[in-house]
Amino acid sequence: MNQNDEGRGSVEDGGRTFAQAPSHGAREHVEQTERFAARNYHPLPVVLSSGDGAWVTDVDGRRYLDCLAGYSALNFGHRPPRLVQRAHEQLDRLALTSRAFYNDRLGPFAEALARLTGKDRVLPMNSGAEAVETAIKVSRKWGYTVKGVEAGRATVITMSGNFHGRTTTVVSFSDDPVATDHYGPFTPGFLRVPYGDVQAVADAIDDTVVAVLFEPVQGEGGVVVPPPGFLKELRELCTRRNVLMVADEIQSGLARTGRTFACDHEGVVPDVYVLGKALGGGLYPVSAVAADDDVLGVITPGTHGSTFGGNPLAAAIGHEVVAMLSTGEYQERARFLGERLETRLRKLVGAGVLAVRVRGLWAGVDIDPALMTGREACEGLMRRGVLAKDTHGSTVRFAPPLVATEDEIDLLVDALAGVLDEARS
Repeated sequence: MNQNDEGRGSVEDGGRTFAQAPSHGAREHVEQTERFAARNYHPLPVVLSSGDGAWVTDVDGRRYLDCLAGYSALNFGHRPPRLVQRAHEQLDRLALTSRAFYNDRLGPFAEALARLTGKDRVLPMNSGAEAVETAIKVSRKWGYTVKGVEAGRATVITMSGNFHGRTTTVVSFSDDPVATDHYGPFTPGFLRVPYGDVQAVADAIDDTVVAVLFEPVQGEGGVVVPPPGFLKELRELCTRRNVLMVADEIQSGLARTGRTFACDHEGVVPDVYVLGKALGGGLYPVSAVAADDDVLGVITPGTHGSTFGGNPLAAAIGHEVVAMLSTGEYQERARFLGERLETRLRKLVGAGVLAVRVRGLWAGVDIDPALMTGREACEGLMRRGVLAKDTHGSTVRFAPPLVATEDEIDLLVDALAGVLDEARS
């Protein structure tokens, strides 16, 4: 499934490094970005200019295996031919109308996504954070108009270690000081409990609680997988207590974990799916909330909207993504490659790695902080032609595109092993 092997680093030279000094052009791009763009990110010192499949190329012609995949937005790889073709076709016809009018792409997309999720209808938006905000609004209105919660008192239960975006409302229930310091006052109406603790959720539910918002796998937290049975027990609890189960599948959904949705691992269907990232195929920001009529029906004309949400270009791409997922090919590939990745990563435990967590083709690797930081590990990987992202100090996340090959998974692990060996020597 690798779309273009030509020019990539060979697997046989897994110890190969890319430590050459950056060119004048590369330095110029970095300096220009640092000078004129807000410094809300701390990128690795690589300037990318093109991508194909699982590989990206920098301005100096050096190629790297992309093991971040746009935080799972690039599940289908860079420039997936089927999606690129569909986007070109739609760009030649119509890109934007606003929802003030119907367009001929939204209906087919909405029906396809509703069928994929098993829900009655969808509400299309743009970014993942925007979809989370939408889910919160829907949950609150449902609480007031359907459940009968007293006006102004609706409460949403969230989980510790969560990451749902960086809007003012969303960071209001974050426990990450980087996200919260100096951004208050915060939006009220949220209660945070330990992740994976059903009893804590049960103890927190009172007459004001309208929803439980959670990630089936916490991606930003370092690919944190909840205890076995948590999703099923949470589903039963929400049903029993008449509370909406709201699953943020923005990173974990759409084949990343080896199933269409991460909730599928326990045969659980939430009341509300929150989707994004891979729904746009890495080409365009597309997000959505999916739910049944008794939930999403609380949204009426004028109560929520978006100029770009559901535009023809987004709908055409999203529809094609749903069609690609319907074959099960990408889910199976994530399972197969994920097993290989987990088997090989676990051999590094005790050799500079403290712990490994894998769900599908998605791994969190805890580096021994006595050896190096996660950032230093990512810098070492970059020098060996692999791009990854650290989180929470000593954890490195790996999420290669699902179009990666077995050899490329081996290249990833060999590169990490080389970085660890070098640090221990």
